[in-house]
This record gives sequence, C-alpha cells and structure tokens, in this order.
Amino acid sequence: MTERRIILEMGSGNDLYGEDYTKAACRAVQDALHHSSIVLFKSLGIDHRDMRVQVTIGAQEPERVEAGIVAAELPRGRAEVNVVHGGLNVHDPDNDITHVIATAAVAAFLPIDEGAWRLCETVG
Repeated sequence: MTERRIILEMGSGNDLYGEDYTKAACRAVQDALHHSSIVLFKSLGIDHRDMRVQVTIGAQEPERVEAGIVAAELPRGRAEVNVVHGGLNVHDPDNDITHVIATAAVAAFLPIDEGAWRLCETVG
C-alpha cells in the first residue's frame, strides 16, 4: 500500500496588533481548511483517522509558532506540523507595530492500494 497525497490546500492568516505568530498560523490553517470539503471519507467508507495531515507553516519567526496549538486546529487526521521561515512581517513605524502574516500549506495523505482507484470516462 502506498501513501498518496489526496489534498493540498493553501491559506494565509494574520495577527495585526499582537505580533502573535501562533495566532496568525492558526488563522492560515483555518483559511486553508475553509477551501476544502472532504466528502470522500463518508462516500467511500474511509476512516478519517487513516489520513495523515502534513501542515507547513511559513512565518518570519518560526520559533515563535507553537506547533501543538496549530495541530489542534485540524478537525481530522493525524497532524504533523512543520514551521519554516516564510510569511511576511509588515512594520508600521508610525505606530511601532509589526503586522504578522503567516502562510499554510495543508496536505492530506491516505494509504491507497496501487490500482484501487481509476478514472473512467462518462458516457453521455
């Protein structure tokens, strides 16, 4: 059985006033999740606990992102969170505030038997 990526969604999130990198990362994950609806689990009788969810967060200060809190944002699957340098900080010198923008890539993987699924033409 080979594990195959079945979903890839991207999102972005921010914290405009608190310089909270974890909050921005959680918002990025939520943004990515709102782009997706995974109906295949119910349709095909697959247990969502079989899904591995790989989250990559980009933030200007990766060490300030709490990966465990970000992982808790995922409603299904077994979460793995990796935080890398990325995202964007926008400094407002007039107000001495840094706006934090994080990005997220959320990939879902399922173990699938080779040849278990195939595309077919619709006859019409």
